[in-house]
Amino acid sequence: MKRLRVDRWTGQLVTATRPGAAGVSSSAPRFRCVAASARRCQSTAAAAAVSESVAAAADLVDNNPRFPPLENLPPQVTSWPSPPPERALQSAKLAALHARLALSKKIPLQTLARTLVDASADPNPRFNNTNLAFVGQTLINYHVSEQLMIQYPRLPMEIFYAAMKGMAGPAPLFQIAKSWGIESAAVPGGEVDPGLLQFSLDATGDAILGFGYSRAEQKYIDKYKFRRSVASRVVFDDDFGDAITKTEFASNETEDDDHIHTNTSYGSATTRALAEKAHANHVRAVVGAIYTHCGREAVKAFVKAHVLSRKLDLHKLFVFSDPTRELSTLCAREDFEKPIARLLSETGRLSRTPVFVVGIFSGKDKLGEGSAASLDHARRKAAMNALKSWYLYSPGENVRVPSDMLNEETRPWEPAYIDIGEVIARGGNLRR
Repeated sequence: MKRLRVDRWTGQLVTATRPGAAGVSSSAPRFRCVAASARRCQSTAAAAAVSESVAAAADLVDNNPRFPPLENLPPQVTSWPSPPPERALQSAKLAALHARLALSKKIPLQTLARTLVDASADPNPRFNNTNLAFVGQTLINYHVSEQLMIQYPRLPMEIFYAAMKGMAGPAPLFQIAKSWGIESAAVPGGEVDPGLLQFSLDATGDAILGFGYSRAEQKYIDKYKFRRSVASRVVFDDDFGDAITKTEFASNETEDDDHIHTNTSYGSATTRALAEKAHANHVRAVVGAIYTHCGREAVKAFVKAHVLSRKLDLHKLFVFSDPTRELSTLCAREDFEKPIARLLSETGRLSRTPVFVVGIFSGKDKLGEGSAASLDHARRKAAMNALKSWYLYSPGENVRVPSDMLNEETRPWEPAYIDIGEVIARGGNLRR
């Protein structure tokens, strides 16, 4: 018989080591991977030996008490609201998620499994991710806010809140969780794989409240649509400038939304909000787990890689009601010359599609430029571009933030630029 070459074996076969082999305990069977020939076996005896080894390995996996089948689980496991922590060591999904996120070995799989249990699935705070998510939310909002403040020191508060929500709100964190490959369970329970995100569509769970105060007049604000000033939003509301309420979701659901509790495809608005909340809390809980086991430097690197690396177009967040008046107020405050609009070029004035290019000048300095089909529209666009250029001033990409000083080996702190505030002309307010 022709001798087979071992270096050309490409397949892998899982076989059980003989219990009586040297150095192997008979009470604890182990597995090893040996190469199987990619070619067809040249004798029936070799094929029979391979098939017998495969059958022995399959029987050993089925009879191993560490991997009991679903029907052999104890009755109390199926009655629990979430899987027990010891089952985390048996989940392939958890191990894959741990490796996919390149987490440190200091973070055990049990903690990662806890980050996937929402408060709506298991109300017990010792087994859900509420505490970890609160810590992670605080850390994410801190790093995002300091980056925005240092990189864009002239951002108005309303635009700052919108940028915060666009980078660290429930919707972007939901997209981050989906990019991680997070899958959700249809119904939470003790028999569910610990590697699946578990949240309930029947209960919203405890809302994670950040720093802020719940307004006593909130019900009147929602009913009569009272205006909340920017100053009151800074003092009372949460990190995104939204009012804090006791209930996270309003109860004014219509009869057409009765199917939301059985719809797992996130079809309705309430179902999508519940799914976004659960996925966002998972991302926050992962950040909290990293801080608990690895410290602040690991958290900063993780937030920079997964949250701050996402691009947000701040130009699209601005809406001006009267840009020309606001630009005049800005020039008066900064002791600039009065802005004057000048026609730079035009084409097709008497045609159906004219184009006018207008520039805004303060003395000899051009503040902004805009093009449109009419002179007035081009002048307003030029004023808006000038205001955006002022508000989006940035000292650069690689700016130092206050959290850099937590490292003892860093160089002395250089004071960052602080603007005196946004310009709000009479009748021309900045809104999202």
